[in-house]
Amino acid sequence: MPFAKDGALDSVWGVLAAVGIGILLGTYAVGITYLSKTWATLFTVGLLALFVAMIVRNVRKLLLAVLILDIPLQLDIHLYYRQDAADLGSLGGLPVSLTTFSLIGLYGLWLSGSAVRRNQPLPKWLSMSLPAGLYVLFVGLSLLTAYDKTLALFEFVLVLQLLLIYIYILGTVRTRDDVLYIVSLLLIALIFESIIIVVLRFAGSTVKIAGITGRVYDTRVSGTVGSPNNAGAYIVLSLGAATGLLMARVSKAYTWLAMLAFAGGAVALVFTLSRGGWLAFAVFMSLLSILALRRGWLSARVIAVVVVVGLVLVLALHSVVIERLTADDRGAAESRIPLMRIAFRIIRDHPILGVGVNNSPMLTPSYITPDMGYVWVYGVHNKYLAVWSEIGMGGLLAYVGFLSATLRRGWNCFRADDRVLAPLALGLTTAVFGHMIHMIFDTFRSRPNTQLLWLCAALLSVMQIMSRECDRQQDIEEPFEKP
Repeated sequence: MPFAKDGALDSVWGVLAAVGIGILLGTYAVGITYLSKTWATLFTVGLLALFVAMIVRNVRKLLLAVLILDIPLQLDIHLYYRQDAADLGSLGGLPVSLTTFSLIGLYGLWLSGSAVRRNQPLPKWLSMSLPAGLYVLFVGLSLLTAYDKTLALFEFVLVLQLLLIYIYILGTVRTRDDVLYIVSLLLIALIFESIIIVVLRFAGSTVKIAGITGRVYDTRVSGTVGSPNNAGAYIVLSLGAATGLLMARVSKAYTWLAMLAFAGGAVALVFTLSRGGWLAFAVFMSLLSILALRRGWLSARVIAVVVVVGLVLVLALHSVVIERLTADDRGAAESRIPLMRIAFRIIRDHPILGVGVNNSPMLTPSYITPDMGYVWVYGVHNKYLAVWSEIGMGGLLAYVGFLSATLRRGWNCFRADDRVLAPLALGLTTAVFGHMIHMIFDTFRSRPNTQLLWLCAALLSVMQIMSRECDRQQDIEEPFEKP
């Protein structure tokens, strides 16, 4: 009888599932004609992902793949979009993307107990989330003082989504295979984005296909990431994962993947013409080379070969590189100085609480005075000043604390005796440091850069936990191995 009951129950669930799928398909078929192209594309991809998830074995890995590959593709819609705010550099709408839907699925699996080890103590990963959580708390508190609470809500929702990604990675990733899977996806995304950027460079014009836009700005290419500077920052962070994997003791398949990603990413970085990206790349590669040389992961000969290859690449593309570094930039660099002065004026008037997250660009015109002359009206191209002016001194300290904790955890993992995790930690940590230098010169408000940064921060935290557990295990085993 129990078997009969179970069989009947399975039949009921099967019928309900079939009815549900039928209703979903019927609604989709009718509703798709009333949706915009962006909404239609988003729902189509989401529906396809749902059916794929029903037939694959590991739904969690599929959803993680969607979350990571969506970083450069930006399959987003922005509800309640405000063009006036977007024109000034604020986040223009409430962001909804494939990442949002993936997070819903991932948390559903996690909370149901199918994606987390039950014997993993909650306080360990929860305490690791405190620096990130404190920053998000200040962002949320800024809603109370925001001049435009709707705009503030837009960015708060994005930052809250980033925190959920951070917590999910911390709470569920516990094996080297999981880490290598995520890193592999990051490199696959970089390879495809690099191909898009190189193709667009020679095509010479912006291309729109199925809701995905590949952008070209005169001679600068940003691919699907957004602006050229955003593309440069995205590539540099991804190259950190590639260099780390190249130094790690992994299979040849991973090594070839890392080599392909590094080569494609380096060429694509040149075509973005992002001077901030080039600076970040130079800082992170210099620091990585010094530290890897000291650990014996790179030889002086390998570094010399990399330098020679880099010089050959620069010479091959010298007309592009030299012109970008020496030609007139139409006041692009100089225009950032008045924006910083305006940011300091906002900070002077609102040093403690700020003007509300995502609000400072909208207040920029009211702080322009005649003595400043011509001013490009936009948000300040300095992430730290933007944070201070919008969520106050406490928020700035929390944000710097979050970044510092990320660097510290990466450094601790780098010092561990693990030939897989330690090189990965070095690559990601030095790339994050280069990214932090780049943030002095740009806005860094869009989803691709922020989502990738938080994902890398979560990975570094996870790898520190794993390396510490490995060290403890070795300490326990060593006494028994002694004669």
